[in-house]
Amino acid sequence: MIGEREERPWGTWTILDEGDGFKVKRIEVKPHSRLSYQTHQHRAEVWTVVAGAASSVIDGATVIARVGETISIAVEQPHRIVNEQDETLIIIEVQLGDYLGEDDIARLEDDFGRA
Repeated sequence: MIGEREERPWGTWTILDEGDGFKVKRIEVKPHSRLSYQTHQHRAEVWTVVAGAASSVIDGATVIARVGETISIAVEQPHRIVNEQDETLIIIEVQLGDYLGEDDIARLEDDFGRA
């Protein structure tokens, strides 16, 4: 639902827009925090950095993205957003797929003990 917001141990996400086959989120990652290393069975993602710098992990390789740069994640591709900076990282994430539920997360590694 547009406007839905959720607090996570690493920061927050807010749904900005959604429709048939897409969802747009604002993701804020706290300094020196990272999301779980995960895959999605039903969706691809495109991340655009709008503040800070991302040192993300894609298929085990570190990918750096700065303001205005994007990272594309394919369906089932392992990935993680990482903020190694002293300021908040803000990413606009566009999810594309036939199912965009929050339960389409397979965590491979997690700093917070989530399954």
